[in-house]
Amino acid sequence: MNNCIFCKIVDGEIPSSKIYEDGEVLAFLDIHPVNPGHVLVIPKAHYENFISSPDEISGKLLAVAKKIGLAVMVATQSSGFNLSTANGAAAGQEVMHLHFHIIPRKDRAEHQPWNQGVYAPSEAQKVAAAIKELLQ
Repeated sequence: MNNCIFCKIVDGEIPSSKIYEDGEVLAFLDIHPVNPGHVLVIPKAHYENFISSPDEISGKLLAVAKKIGLAVMVATQSSGFNLSTANGAAAGQEVMHLHFHIIPRKDRAEHQPWNQGVYAPSEAQKVAAAIKELLQ
């Protein structure tokens, strides 16, 4: 992809602080970290998001993220980390190239909780039924 910043990083056109690289995966420090040690794990090939990526690629990314997550925790003296991805602009995806964030956390207080709601009566059953039907 010509205008994809992550493809440019993979191609070496834009510098990055690489921490891991193999034939299919690249991981580097986020230039706008939530916390020091915030890493992005991406496929070298361009896939717009999690849904559009082949299972073998998303599986490889998760395996690499697991290994990097442990290293990030030890290196940053953190007791946990968030592993996340956004799928599409509505979910907050800003770079349309699949990527996972590894964000080290030292204390629960530094994590912003999601706005949680409550289902209306019988709404949960309707939503669950619609999802289950599509999975069959």
